[in-house]
Amino acid sequence: MLTVLVTGLAIGALYAAAALAYNVMYSTSQVLSITTGHLFMLSSVAGAWLIGDLGLPWPVGLVGAVAASVVFGLVTEAVAIRRILARSDEHLWLLSTLALATIVQQSVGLWWGTEPRAFPRLIPQEFTAGIWDQKYWLPIACVALLALGLDVFYRRTLFGKVFLAVAEDAYAARARGISTERVRAFSYGLAGLLGGLVGFAAGQLTFAFFALGLTLTLYGFIALAAGGLGSNAGAIVGGLTLGLLSTFATYFFGGEYQQTIAVGLLMIFLLIKPAGLFGNKQVRQV
Repeated sequence: MLTVLVTGLAIGALYAAAALAYNVMYSTSQVLSITTGHLFMLSSVAGAWLIGDLGLPWPVGLVGAVAASVVFGLVTEAVAIRRILARSDEHLWLLSTLALATIVQQSVGLWWGTEPRAFPRLIPQEFTAGIWDQKYWLPIACVALLALGLDVFYRRTLFGKVFLAVAEDAYAARARGISTERVRAFSYGLAGLLGGLVGFAAGQLTFAFFALGLTLTLYGFIALAAGGLGSNAGAIVGGLTLGLLSTFATYFFGGEYQQTIAVGLLMIFLLIKPAGLFGNKQVRQV
């Protein structure tokens, strides 16, 4: 039972990281990008290729994996977001990000293969370590540090306050001389950094799998909806809750109930508390 609990926390941390990446990108663009989970997928696949296939040291693999995710985040903003927002206020970004996510996923599947492949061990350790295995505590520790880092960035740094200003009112921030386009591009690069680090740290748990992106996109959104859009604390609570519920559902009832629990959790929050646990209703001034 303890192993199930630790597994749920590790998986929940991964879902929380996906929800955090959603928040980072949404704060400056008001877009929920379908490519969110693919930031993590690219990192895990790139890390497994660099370390496992090419035999490079894990620090080099980490740099390469994070770079792949950061570049993809910047490409997402430039290709699927920037032109759409410049020409229309409609939700056409849903189609553009879905198209980009599909292209990337299928391309990785053709190159890497469609079967999950093991991620190399990063630290020498026996596979009999149980709940102390690195595949559990590495993603948990990584997400905890990144959540703390995001909080310090937003509250303690000047550029973080610029982020908050753009998130609060992009038009007012632009009137004050802030380049909202550059801030938006930086936010997508920052989401790529978050996805790259967590995707690499959780590689041993998720395996290097081309379809991982779609799964994390869905479960990250459910965690975000449960916790509250725009709230990093809500993203963490929602992710951990979803991870624990999904893991215990699999343990007690079987893997076929995992998605049922996840979608059921989303429906409950949409019906009872649409703004999520930590979300606030937007009040429009008239």
